[in-house]
Amino acid sequence: MDIQPTLIPEVLEITPTCFRDDRGFFMESYNDRIFEKKTGITLKFVQDNHSRSGKNVLRGLHYQVKNVQGKLIRVVNGEIFDVAVDLRQPSPTFGKWVGCYLSASNQKQLWIPPGFAHGFCILSDDADVLYKATDYYAPTHERTLKWDDPKVGIQWPIAGEAILSLKDQQGKSFFDCDYFSDQDPVL
Repeated sequence: MDIQPTLIPEVLEITPTCFRDDRGFFMESYNDRIFEKKTGITLKFVQDNHSRSGKNVLRGLHYQVKNVQGKLIRVVNGEIFDVAVDLRQPSPTFGKWVGCYLSASNQKQLWIPPGFAHGFCILSDDADVLYKATDYYAPTHERTLKWDDPKVGIQWPIAGEAILSLKDQQGKSFFDCDYFSDQDPVL
């Protein structure tokens, strides 16, 4: 397992070790002991999620103000551009974003710790995205940061118009959204 920090050091790009032969491949998609040894981060995942979407679907940017979730994202079919936006007010990267191409072929994963908004867009005809979460989904505490907020300035690599849910169309601007402070228990 190769683990590299992104431009926001707490967001990690992970490449699992993959063994290939003429039959196909085998990989351990996650190993808690190795992850903890290499990062010093102890995780407890409580929920696995799976989404399937078509080309140009954009999901996000979502986060929860309570039951705050860290997420480990991977793609098992297709390709996405995955994004994390730092909403931790005391952070030197507050308001910054980082993006990573995740696909079934590159097998990369992205660790997004609590305190970040998360979203992705589909670049292939369709994509299956799996992600592990460190806390349970809590719809009453979910918030949406506007996907195209000019203050954040995400460079989405979408060819055509983004396909959005009503919730994502109604996301709040960066200046109007809820942030995390150093007083929040999970940060």
